[in-house]
Amino acid sequence: MRLGLIYTLVSVENKLLIQEAEKAGVELQRIVDSDLNLEITNPKENYDLLYQRSVSYTRSLWITQYFENAGVNVINTLNSQHICGDKAFTSQLLAKNKVPTPKTFVAFSEKEALNAIEKLGYPCVIKPVVGSWARMVHKINDRHSAEALIDSRNEMGNPWQKIYYLQEYIEKPGRDIRAFLVGDEVICAIYRTSPHWITNTAQGGIASNCPVTDELRELVLKSSKILDKGIYGVDVMECGDNSLTVHEINHSVEFRNSIKPTGVNIPQKMIEFLVSEAKR
Repeated sequence: MRLGLIYTLVSVENKLLIQEAEKAGVELQRIVDSDLNLEITNPKENYDLLYQRSVSYTRSLWITQYFENAGVNVINTLNSQHICGDKAFTSQLLAKNKVPTPKTFVAFSEKEALNAIEKLGYPCVIKPVVGSWARMVHKINDRHSAEALIDSRNEMGNPWQKIYYLQEYIEKPGRDIRAFLVGDEVICAIYRTSPHWITNTAQGGIASNCPVTDELRELVLKSSKILDKGIYGVDVMECGDNSLTVHEINHSVEFRNSIKPTGVNIPQKMIEFLVSEAKR
Protein backbone atom coordinates (compact mmCIF):
# COMPACT_ATOMS: atom_id res chain seq x y z
CA MET A 1 0.00 0.00 0.00
CA ARG A 2 1.41 3.38 -1.04
CA LEU A 3 0.00 6.32 0.88
CA GLY A 4 1.21 9.89 0.51
CA LEU A 5 0.83 13.20 2.29
CA ILE A 6 1.05 16.33 0.14
CA TYR A 7 1.91 19.47 2.07
CA THR A 8 3.54 22.87 1.84
CA LEU A 9 5.05 23.14 5.31
CA VAL A 10 5.88 20.68 8.06
CA SER A 11 3.14 22.07 10.30
CA VAL A 12 2.18 20.66 13.70
CA GLU A 13 -0.77 18.89 12.08
CA ASN A 14 1.40 17.25 9.44
CA LYS A 15 3.95 16.11 12.04
CA LEU A 16 1.16 14.53 14.07
CA LEU A 17 -0.21 12.72 11.01
CA ILE A 18 3.24 11.35 10.18
CA GLN A 19 3.72 10.19 13.78
CA GLU A 20 0.34 8.45 13.88
CA ALA A 21 1.07 6.71 10.57
CA GLU A 22 4.36 5.42 12.00
CA LYS A 23 2.58 4.13 15.13
CA ALA A 24 0.12 2.28 12.90
CA GLY A 25 2.95 0.75 10.88
CA VAL A 26 1.91 2.69 7.79
CA GLU A 27 4.51 4.22 5.51
CA LEU A 28 3.34 7.73 4.60
CA GLN A 29 5.29 9.14 1.67
CA ARG A 30 5.99 12.84 2.16
CA ILE A 31 5.41 15.06 -0.88
CA VAL A 32 6.34 18.73 -0.63
CA ASP A 33 4.26 20.59 -3.20
CA SER A 34 7.02 23.09 -4.09
CA ASP A 35 9.34 20.19 -5.01
CA LEU A 36 7.01 18.84 -7.69
CA ASN A 37 7.34 19.14 -11.43
CA LEU A 38 4.51 17.25 -13.09
CA GLU A 39 4.26 16.09 -16.69
CA ILE A 40 0.59 16.98 -16.95
CA THR A 41 0.23 15.71 -20.53
CA ASN A 42 1.32 12.22 -19.48
CA PRO A 43 0.40 11.64 -15.81
CA LYS A 44 1.85 8.45 -14.33
CA GLU A 45 1.62 7.70 -10.63
CA ASN A 46 1.24 4.54 -8.59
CA TYR A 47 -0.02 5.78 -5.23
CA ASP A 48 -3.04 4.05 -3.75
CA LEU A 49 -4.17 7.20 -1.95
CA LEU A 50 -2.94 10.73 -1.27
CA TYR A 51 -4.02 13.14 1.46
CA GLN A 52 -3.86 16.68 0.10
CA ARG A 53 -2.89 19.36 2.65
CA SER A 54 -1.25 22.05 0.51
CA VAL A 55 -1.66 25.52 2.00
CA SER A 56 -2.29 27.20 -1.36
CA TYR A 57 -5.81 26.74 -2.71
CA THR A 58 -4.82 27.07 -6.37
CA ARG A 59 -1.71 24.91 -5.99
CA SER A 60 -3.82 22.28 -4.26
CA LEU A 61 -6.34 22.24 -7.12
CA TRP A 62 -3.74 21.83 -9.84
CA ILE A 63 -1.81 19.12 -8.02
CA THR A 64 -4.97 17.22 -7.15
CA GLN A 65 -6.18 17.34 -10.74
CA TYR A 66 -2.87 15.86 -11.89
CA PHE A 67 -3.04 12.93 -9.48
CA GLU A 68 -6.74 12.28 -10.07
CA ASN A 69 -6.09 12.23 -13.83
CA ALA A 70 -3.38 9.64 -13.13
CA GLY A 71 -6.00 7.47 -11.43
CA VAL A 72 -5.00 8.16 -7.83
CA ASN A 73 -7.60 8.46 -5.07
CA VAL A 74 -7.07 11.88 -3.45
CA ILE A 75 -8.59 12.97 -0.14
CA ASN A 76 -10.13 15.46 -0.39
CA THR A 77 -11.21 15.29 -4.01
CA LEU A 78 -10.77 18.06 -6.55
CA ASN A 79 -14.54 18.57 -6.56
CA SER A 80 -14.68 18.98 -2.78
CA GLN A 81 -11.69 21.31 -2.68
CA HIS A 82 -13.26 23.48 -5.36
CA ILE A 83 -16.49 23.79 -3.39
CA CYS A 84 -14.93 24.33 0.06
CA GLY A 85 -12.23 26.69 -1.14
CA ASP A 86 -14.71 29.15 -2.64
CA LYS A 87 -17.16 30.49 -0.06
CA ALA A 88 -19.71 31.46 -2.71
CA PHE A 89 -19.84 27.90 -4.06
CA THR A 90 -20.23 26.55 -0.52
CA SER A 91 -23.07 28.95 0.31
CA GLN A 92 -24.94 28.20 -2.91
CA LEU A 93 -24.78 24.43 -2.47
CA LEU A 94 -25.66 24.51 1.23
CA ALA A 95 -28.76 26.57 0.43
CA LYS A 96 -29.67 24.38 -2.56
CA ASN A 97 -29.52 21.30 -0.32
CA LYS A 98 -31.70 22.93 2.37
CA VAL A 99 -28.90 23.22 4.92
CA PRO A 100 -29.43 26.24 7.20
CA THR A 101 -26.86 28.89 6.21
CA PRO A 102 -26.69 32.69 6.54
CA LYS A 103 -28.33 34.83 3.86
CA THR A 104 -25.58 35.65 1.37
CA PHE A 105 -25.11 37.87 -1.70
CA VAL A 106 -22.36 37.98 -4.30
CA ALA A 107 -21.83 41.14 -6.34
CA PHE A 108 -19.31 42.18 -8.98
CA SER A 109 -19.36 45.98 -8.88
CA GLU A 110 -19.22 48.66 -6.20
CA LYS A 111 -22.76 49.80 -6.95
CA GLU A 112 -24.32 46.35 -6.66
CA ALA A 113 -22.24 45.47 -3.61
CA LEU A 114 -23.69 48.51 -1.84
CA ASN A 115 -27.19 47.57 -3.02
CA ALA A 116 -26.72 44.07 -1.61
CA ILE A 117 -25.54 45.50 1.72
CA GLU A 118 -28.68 47.62 1.95
CA LYS A 119 -30.78 44.50 1.35
CA LEU A 120 -28.93 42.63 4.11
CA GLY A 121 -29.13 45.54 6.54
CA TYR A 122 -26.62 46.58 9.19
CA PRO A 123 -24.54 45.08 10.58
CA CYS A 124 -23.49 42.61 7.91
CA VAL A 125 -20.23 40.90 7.01
CA ILE A 126 -17.89 41.06 4.03
CA LYS A 127 -15.40 38.24 3.41
CA PRO A 128 -12.92 37.31 0.69
CA VAL A 129 -14.55 34.66 -1.47
CA VAL A 130 -11.25 32.74 -1.29
CA GLY A 131 -9.25 32.90 1.92
CA SER A 132 -8.70 31.43 5.38
CA TRP A 133 -7.86 32.21 9.03
CA ALA A 134 -10.50 35.01 9.03
CA ARG A 135 -8.18 37.37 7.18
CA MET A 136 -9.87 40.41 5.62
CA VAL A 137 -13.19 39.50 7.22
CA HIS A 138 -14.95 42.70 8.33
CA LYS A 139 -18.21 43.65 10.00
CA ILE A 140 -19.98 46.52 8.26
CA ASN A 141 -21.90 48.68 10.74
CA ASP A 142 -23.19 51.53 8.58
CA ARG A 143 -23.27 53.07 5.11
CA HIS A 144 -20.03 55.02 5.62
CA SER A 145 -18.01 51.93 6.55
CA ALA A 146 -19.64 50.02 3.68
CA GLU A 147 -18.55 52.63 1.14
CA ALA A 148 -15.01 52.73 2.56
CA LEU A 149 -14.57 48.93 2.56
CA ILE A 150 -16.02 48.44 -0.91
CA ASP A 151 -13.89 51.28 -2.30
CA SER A 152 -10.69 49.88 -0.75
CA ARG A 153 -11.34 46.40 -2.13
CA ASN A 154 -12.07 47.82 -5.56
CA GLU A 155 -8.63 49.47 -5.59
CA MET A 156 -6.79 46.24 -4.80
CA GLY A 157 -4.88 44.55 -7.59
CA ASN A 158 -6.17 41.09 -6.64
CA PRO A 159 -9.23 40.25 -8.80
CA TRP A 160 -10.56 37.93 -6.06
CA GLN A 161 -11.12 41.00 -3.87
CA LYS A 162 -13.42 42.48 -6.51
CA ILE A 163 -15.87 39.63 -6.01
CA TYR A 164 -17.95 40.96 -3.14
CA TYR A 165 -19.13 38.15 -0.85
CA LEU A 166 -21.62 39.64 1.62
CA GLN A 167 -23.40 37.85 4.41
CA GLU A 168 -25.91 38.57 7.14
CA TYR A 169 -24.42 39.05 10.58
CA ILE A 170 -25.31 36.33 13.08
CA GLU A 171 -25.36 37.45 16.72
CA LYS A 172 -23.34 34.60 18.26
CA PRO A 173 -23.15 33.87 22.00
CA GLY A 174 -19.45 34.76 22.04
CA ARG A 175 -18.50 31.51 20.31
CA ASP A 176 -18.97 29.30 17.29
CA ILE A 177 -18.51 25.57 16.65
CA ARG A 178 -15.97 23.63 14.59
CA ALA A 179 -17.07 20.02 14.02
CA PHE A 180 -14.64 17.43 12.66
CA LEU A 181 -15.99 15.02 10.07
CA VAL A 182 -13.90 11.98 9.12
CA GLY A 183 -15.61 9.81 6.55
CA ASP A 184 -19.15 9.29 7.81
CA GLU A 185 -18.34 10.03 11.47
CA VAL A 186 -18.49 13.32 13.37
CA ILE A 187 -15.56 12.44 15.62
CA CYS A 188 -15.66 15.53 17.87
CA ALA A 189 -16.35 19.26 17.98
CA ILE A 190 -15.02 22.35 19.72
CA TYR A 191 -16.40 25.69 20.78
CA ARG A 192 -14.23 28.61 19.67
CA THR A 193 -14.78 31.37 22.21
CA SER A 194 -13.64 34.99 22.05
CA PRO A 195 -14.75 38.44 23.29
CA HIS A 196 -14.26 39.56 19.66
CA TRP A 197 -16.99 38.80 17.15
CA ILE A 198 -14.42 36.80 15.13
CA THR A 199 -13.94 33.57 17.09
CA ASN A 200 -11.46 31.77 14.81
CA THR A 201 -8.58 30.24 16.81
CA ALA A 202 -6.14 31.79 14.31
CA GLN A 203 -7.42 35.15 15.59
CA GLY A 204 -7.16 34.26 19.28
CA GLY A 205 -10.30 32.21 19.88
CA ILE A 206 -10.03 29.67 22.72
CA ALA A 207 -10.94 26.04 22.03
CA SER A 208 -13.05 23.99 24.43
CA ASN A 209 -15.00 20.77 24.07
CA CYS A 210 -18.40 20.95 22.39
CA PRO A 211 -20.71 17.96 22.88
CA VAL A 212 -21.70 16.33 19.60
CA THR A 213 -25.47 16.38 20.03
CA ASP A 214 -27.85 14.58 17.70
CA GLU A 215 -28.82 17.95 16.23
CA LEU A 216 -25.20 18.92 15.52
CA ARG A 217 -24.33 15.51 14.11
CA GLU A 218 -27.35 15.53 11.79
CA LEU A 219 -26.54 19.04 10.56
CA VAL A 220 -22.88 18.23 9.88
CA LEU A 221 -23.74 15.02 8.02
CA LYS A 222 -26.37 16.85 5.96
CA SER A 223 -23.80 19.52 5.11
CA SER A 224 -21.34 16.88 3.93
CA LYS A 225 -23.78 15.68 1.27
CA ILE A 226 -22.65 18.56 -0.97
CA LEU A 227 -19.15 17.03 -0.95
CA ASP A 228 -17.40 13.75 -1.67
CA LYS A 229 -16.48 11.51 1.23
CA GLY A 230 -13.43 12.85 3.04
CA ILE A 231 -12.05 14.81 5.99
CA TYR A 232 -13.60 18.19 6.79
CA GLY A 233 -14.02 20.88 9.41
CA VAL A 234 -17.60 22.17 9.41
CA ASP A 235 -18.09 25.62 10.96
CA VAL A 236 -21.42 26.17 12.68
CA MET A 237 -22.96 29.15 14.47
CA GLU A 238 -25.62 29.21 17.16
CA CYS A 239 -28.43 31.65 16.33
CA GLY A 240 -30.51 33.69 18.74
CA ASP A 241 -33.44 31.25 18.50
CA ASN A 242 -31.10 28.36 19.52
CA SER A 243 -31.03 26.98 15.99
CA LEU A 244 -27.78 26.15 14.19
CA THR A 245 -26.50 27.48 10.88
CA VAL A 246 -23.52 26.35 8.78
CA HIS A 247 -21.37 29.13 7.37
CA GLU A 248 -18.25 27.36 6.08
CA ILE A 249 -16.68 23.96 5.39
CA ASN A 250 -12.90 23.50 5.43
CA HIS A 251 -11.21 20.92 3.21
CA SER A 252 -7.73 21.17 4.79
CA VAL A 253 -8.63 21.39 8.43
CA GLU A 254 -6.33 22.35 11.29
CA PHE A 255 -6.70 20.41 14.52
CA ARG A 256 -3.70 21.10 16.77
CA ASN A 257 -5.81 23.08 19.27
CA SER A 258 -8.67 20.58 19.32
CA ILE A 259 -7.04 17.33 20.49
CA LYS A 260 -6.60 18.25 24.15
CA PRO A 261 -10.04 19.81 24.83
CA THR A 262 -11.96 17.03 23.07
CA GLY A 263 -9.80 14.13 24.28
CA VAL A 264 -9.98 12.66 20.77
CA ASN A 265 -6.85 11.58 18.91
CA ILE A 266 -7.86 13.37 15.71
CA PRO A 267 -4.80 12.49 13.58
CA GLN A 268 -5.17 8.81 14.53
CA LYS A 269 -8.78 8.87 13.33
CA MET A 270 -7.65 10.50 10.09
CA ILE A 271 -4.94 7.90 9.43
CA GLU A 272 -7.38 5.06 10.14
CA PHE A 273 -9.81 6.53 7.63
CA LEU A 274 -7.12 7.07 4.98
CA VAL A 275 -5.92 3.47 5.34
CA SER A 276 -9.48 2.11 5.09
CA GLU A 277 -10.11 4.18 1.96
CA ALA A 278 -6.85 2.99 0.37
CA LYS A 279 -7.81 -0.65 1.04
CA ARG A 280 -11.31 -0.07 -0.31
